[in-house]
Amino acid sequence: MVLVDGEPEKTRFGFIALIGLPNTGKSTLINRLVGDKVAIVTPKAQTTRCRVVGLCASGSSQLAFIDTPGIYEPRHRLDRAMVQTAWRGIEEADIVVLLLDATRRYDALSQTLAQNVEKSARIAVLAINKVDKVERSRLLPLVAEVTTGRRFTATYMISALTGDGVDTMRGALADMVPAGGWLYPGDQMMDMPVRVWAAEITREILFRRLHQEIPYALAVTTEEWRELGDGSLRIEQRIQVTRESHKPIVVGQGGRQIKGIGKSARMELEKTLGRRVHLFLRVKVDPKWQDDPEFYRAMGLVFPH
Repeated sequence: MVLVDGEPEKTRFGFIALIGLPNTGKSTLINRLVGDKVAIVTPKAQTTRCRVVGLCASGSSQLAFIDTPGIYEPRHRLDRAMVQTAWRGIEEADIVVLLLDATRRYDALSQTLAQNVEKSARIAVLAINKVDKVERSRLLPLVAEVTTGRRFTATYMISALTGDGVDTMRGALADMVPAGGWLYPGDQMMDMPVRVWAAEITREILFRRLHQEIPYALAVTTEEWRELGDGSLRIEQRIQVTRESHKPIVVGQGGRQIKGIGKSARMELEKTLGRRVHLFLRVKVDPKWQDDPEFYRAMGLVFPH
């Protein structure tokens, strides 16, 4: 129970899955909803790999937002695991938010997503994102095209980047989730092992600094997490690449690239953790890291056979 204006009111709790194509703004939206950085964000598609749960309170409700990988046609084992994780997010949720990009056309894959959301028998909500990037006159025809003949409880026009419409949607979702006790402490912002989250921060920097296909052919693992006597943290991470030719690109001439990556990641970690961090990175060539079941387990992914 919580007190609202001095009167007891029943609490609510629910899982809300954010489903969409790659680069529709799911991670930006979950960070906006939570009010802090729990999911990494880059301009590149398919950045999100693992299941991220961001937590926030709205009135007497606690909302657990599931940020799922973007759904696309999988080509490799990791792709299949990511898409399976996204579909699993629908099964776990009380509410499913279908996030569409207002700047893109409503294509066949988007239509398939809408069909699967409808079949899930969950409360279905439509959110049109990036409304700050298009003429308002384009929005109503898009909504009509998506919703005609489909079951959506509500539709919201939002901008995850600017925050336009996000508070209204959050408040409405808080009223939709089922009555029940909160599953997490009120001050908790995410449900992810901190070692995995720290590795994701470094991977975000790698995605931003590297180009072409290299970011998709690497992984980051936190190997050591140790508190030191002065209250600071010592974090050691391994960057795995699939080809020997990728290693010098990540390291850079004279080690400048890896030093810059380490500095940016350390500053981001210190900002969020509120303490000094000593970050050590090493690069290892492992052509078969995508075939390691332990990697999938650590990321909360199901290893696809």
